[in-house]
Amino acid sequence: MPELPEVEVVRRDLEREVVGKKIKSVEVDGMRSIRRYRQRKLFTSELEGRKITAVSRRGKYLIMKLDDGNALVVHLGMSGQLLRAKTAREAVPKHTHVTITFTQGGQLRFVDPRTFGEMFVSPYAGLDQDVDELSHLGIDPLESAMSWDYFGELVAQRHLKLKAALMDQKFLAGIGNIYSDEILFNAGLRWDRMSDSLSPEEVRRLYRALVETLQDAVKYRGSSLADEQYVDLFGKKGEYQHHHKVYAREGEACKRCRHVIVREKTGGRSTFFCAACQV
Repeated sequence: MPELPEVEVVRRDLEREVVGKKIKSVEVDGMRSIRRYRQRKLFTSELEGRKITAVSRRGKYLIMKLDDGNALVVHLGMSGQLLRAKTAREAVPKHTHVTITFTQGGQLRFVDPRTFGEMFVSPYAGLDQDVDELSHLGIDPLESAMSWDYFGELVAQRHLKLKAALMDQKFLAGIGNIYSDEILFNAGLRWDRMSDSLSPEEVRRLYRALVETLQDAVKYRGSSLADEQYVDLFGKKGEYQHHHKVYAREGEACKRCRHVIVREKTGGRSTFFCAACQV
């Protein structure tokens, strides 16, 4: 957490809230969130005086293009949040590690209790080649339309269990534990089916479920689980968790066939599915 839908919600919020804003100052509390730098000043000097001109996304990475040809890259990690404060007088949340103040007023705050997330600046034109974490990312399922036949070829080439294939960032960028389970339920496919075993009809169901599940999750502004570590730019929880069909519903009735949702643990991850209607 967060996964592609949550990051896309934040991207759309940022597009409305910070594009066109000029950065007046940057404050950093601790070095963990800017760990690519030896000194705070090396990071803050790349941002101060710069204007944000666009906001895009690569998988789970947020990219804020700057007016000098660079970009601020943000990865939220497991618990990171970007929060918009209308004024500097608003209470500062605990675990706020980076604060960006705009000349027009207001702030953008990077909050991260577990400090797995990070921020760094890199030349915008070379991001996909020069930043290792971005260079290996695969297809963005919300941005890249493709034919069922082509998708089927790509899936079959993985020769992996379906859940592992969906979570392979070199294949599809941004899908994690929550949405892989939801996609496979909506496609009626078991998580441990081999990716090269699908019939043409199953490929079509999987592709349709992939796109529609992610679109719905964005529509409902992402999933906020019990820990509430994901919130949008304004600190509000998402609503898609109320629409989950299998994830975190162990022991509850399947919404399709009324059999009980089960959980299996593999590789340290929990997988939720219906053994009756996912085949």
